[in-house]
Amino acid sequence: MSNERKSTLRNIMQTAWMFVKRNGYTMAEALKAAWLNAKLTKAMRGGIIQFFYQKIDGTLRQAFGTLDPHRLPETQGKGRKANETVQVYFDTDKQEFRSFKKCNLVKIV
Repeated sequence: MSNERKSTLRNIMQTAWMFVKRNGYTMAEALKAAWLNAKLTKAMRGGIIQFFYQKIDGTLRQAFGTLDPHRLPETQGKGRKANETVQVYFDTDKQEFRSFKKCNLVKIV
């Protein structure tokens, strides 16, 4: 097995355990959500993706986002510590960086 594949699987399992510990998911629910998050991240690195997530107030938000380095603006500022519970993306509609809780991802289109 390649190192990249091992790393991906390790990240999926870590995310799944995070969902179990912090959100009270069953392992089956957690793995499903972790795989969906991994697929979203991989797809956003290749282009603009439409996806849906539940906002904190309970409403459903449709987003068009990317992590493609060719489409991202230059960023300046201090390096911040990464938050493992949050997915950051560049919103192509608003033209700014946005984020959502990984456990609130609903669907990728």
